[in-house]
Amino acid sequence: MYFPDEEISFVGEEITETYDGWRMFFNGAANFKEVCNRAILVSETGQHYPVFTKLRFLCTNNMAEYVACILGLNLAIDMNIQELLVISDSDLLVHQVLGEWAIKNTKILPYLYHMLELMKRFTKIKFKHIPRIQNEFTDALATLSSMIQHPDKNFINHIPVTIHNQPAYYAHVEEETDGNPWFHDIKEYLAKGKYPKHANHTQKHTL
Repeated sequence: MYFPDEEISFVGEEITETYDGWRMFFNGAANFKEVCNRAILVSETGQHYPVFTKLRFLCTNNMAEYVACILGLNLAIDMNIQELLVISDSDLLVHQVLGEWAIKNTKILPYLYHMLELMKRFTKIKFKHIPRIQNEFTDALATLSSMIQHPDKNFINHIPVTIHNQPAYYAHVEEETDGNPWFHDIKEYLAKGKYPKHANHTQKHTL
């Protein structure tokens, strides 16, 4: 009744008016220049707590959505929120988290597994998909984050991450010592020109 029908872009449930607990909106987007992630926590009283990050490495839009969701979940955990409604315009992410759609890109699996671990920190958490037009606050944060330029003179070194499938002691071998110092074989070779007994070709080559 407020505007002509031809200007209607969406008719549906207004999520902000149907839930009175903590809500989280998030959005992530990637292009050839940057990757931006943003999330907003909304309290029962309507107080907004926005947070956004910018990644300095390339990734897909779907990965960016997961990073944005993880960003918001970590903020909610830090604020000791126990019950949360997670709202997203990413239909793919919502169905993947709920286990309704399969994940074809294996690079998404670490993000999903990390999200499932974070979800265990809540007593109650639900996911809901909404049209993008109802997620416009996070879109506004995207515009803000894209305006912030990270100084190129500041570099962040890579952090190496390794995965071990079994305890290290499984592969540990105790060395049998003969009572001689570590340089004994070298000294003997220099003095006598002879290799140690039972030395194989590789050991002789190394010596």
